[in-house]
Amino acid sequence: QAQLVESGGGLVQPGGSLRLSCAASGIIFRLYVMDWYRQAPGKQRELVASITTGGRPNYADSVKGRFTISRDNAKNTVYLQMNSLKPEDTAVYYCNNPYLSARNIWGQGTQVTVSS
Repeated sequence: QAQLVESGGGLVQPGGSLRLSCAASGIIFRLYVMDWYRQAPGKQRELVASITTGGRPNYADSVKGRFTISRDNAKNTVYLQMNSLKPEDTAVYYCNNPYLSARNIWGQGTQVTVSS
């Protein structure tokens, strides 16, 4: 059974950094585009970053230049390095891929709070 487990969130001051991890199981990880999403209170879930099977990244304009997505196919893990964090980055962060999200399979997410 497919499973996604996000970790690495926490409380950080504005301008700080965090590195999120997402471990996937039950899928052939290397065959899938992987995405990071976030959902802030009262807002819709939004796509933050994607990485292709070949490692090519794509970013939402709001995080471009500050966030870096990467993947380790040997570890079935996708990462999100977040630098220069802003209060508006506060949200629950989720990873997924189009195959699992179409089946409404999501992990528990990891909370990121940016506050002084």
